[in-house]
Amino acid sequence: MSRTAVVVGGGIGGLAAAAGLTRNGWQVTVLERAPRFEAIGAGITIMTNALKGLAAFGLEEQVRAGSQVDRGGGFRTPNGKWLTRTDTAKMRALGIEIVALHRAELHRIVLEAVPAECLTPGATVTGVHNRPDGATVEYTVDGEGRSLDADLVVAADGIHSTVRTQLWPAGSKPKYSGTTAWRAVTKDPVPDQLALTQTWGDGVELGIVPLTDGRVYWFVASAAPEGERFPDELRVVRERYGDWHAPISQLFDATDPNTVMRHDIYHLSPPLKSYVDKRVVLLGDAAHAMVPNLGQGACQAIEDAVTLAVLARGDDLDAALAQYDRLRVPRSQKVAATSLRLADLGMHRVRGKLLVGLRNLVMRLAPASSEVKMMRWLAEWTPPSGPR
Repeated sequence: MSRTAVVVGGGIGGLAAAAGLTRNGWQVTVLERAPRFEAIGAGITIMTNALKGLAAFGLEEQVRAGSQVDRGGGFRTPNGKWLTRTDTAKMRALGIEIVALHRAELHRIVLEAVPAECLTPGATVTGVHNRPDGATVEYTVDGEGRSLDADLVVAADGIHSTVRTQLWPAGSKPKYSGTTAWRAVTKDPVPDQLALTQTWGDGVELGIVPLTDGRVYWFVASAAPEGERFPDELRVVRERYGDWHAPISQLFDATDPNTVMRHDIYHLSPPLKSYVDKRVVLLGDAAHAMVPNLGQGACQAIEDAVTLAVLARGDDLDAALAQYDRLRVPRSQKVAATSLRLADLGMHRVRGKLLVGLRNLVMRLAPASSEVKMMRWLAEWTPPSGPR
């Protein structure tokens, strides 16, 4: 008799976990609160570590086929001067690679790896309870209360996780980072041959991420009061940063104002000491939501999903979950802490001409090997070989 799992949350991490578990013979039910399984977002970058994880599910080639490989860019100032240039040839020689694609495309690929009969949209989880040999999930669909018993419950329901709030009541809480972010993808291709670039200003960071179809994913992250909003967010961004170096103004002009998203950036603080409570396990943002400055949010969720699926092949599920905790807590928390330090360097803590000038000088003088070293540490992750 196959084992059963309920995955709470139908984002990239939850679907990746469901795909991995079903490949290993588990009967999986994915409960998604939204009425449809679809991605909300713009572009996304995937690094070598996550590509290795996707390869374990047989999905790497599909992701690569829809991705734009990093052509080599770096960090710039608003007037276009380069602070650092990325040595992509050296990175590739060391096995470090970054690809970019639309978040909806990645979501589609992972979604199609999960059997349709496993998917339950429009399901709002109201409670999770551990049992001696598993857990019970209570939820509603169309106002009707239901429950499911399972050997394992995977909570992949995001930074505001219902499951974490219930079973880890004294644990991490969402904390505003002091930064808000605008994100969009241009509606039309942009003819210039662009590279993956970040421009650092006074309390603001602007990113350019080319996609494979010629369109461009761009984002602006800026220090701002929590909850601040404007009727026309694109107009605000254009007024503030439209005079920065080319092709930034061109990207704004090529963007439909109705597609611009704005979200305040939160992270979990303090870090959780464990992602496991008996037969309930946290995954992705529910476990370790982080600021996006390393581009590792989805990558770490994929690492979580692969690790869980591989370890769950064994006969001793409790031992597998303990090993998941030993592997994932230190790794993901280190990534989260490093992301936060990088945010402090590039973002809202660096304000004013003096501090910005000092930061830019440090960036120019820093050896290129420092960026390679950090990226290499991230990229060298490999999926576990199996349960111990």
